[in-house]
Amino acid sequence: MVLIPLLALFLIAAQLTLAIHGRNMEKIAAQDEASIRAISGQFRDSDTYLHIYSPDPHHNLDLVISHREKELPQLMPGISLLTGREFRTDVSGIAIVENQR
Repeated sequence: MVLIPLLALFLIAAQLTLAIHGRNMEKIAAQDEASIRAISGQFRDSDTYLHIYSPDPHHNLDLVISHREKELPQLMPGISLLTGREFRTDVSGIAIVENQR
């Protein structure tokens, strides 16, 4: 009698752990992409590029924000029907582009 609720509780805890780990890994990858793009200067259309005012006339500061979205795996099939939400992460990474004039 205890086995079925205990198994459900284990799967819920494992799903939460998997979701948190997946989000953290996507956050690391988004930050890495933003840093690489800030250094190389090769930006994607999905990136946000903002100019930042710099009081130094010899430096031009810009901010690049990269976005990543990914679907997370589900351990309990059909749980998204119960919650009404999909298991997706939407994270962003930020890096400063330092251009010299």
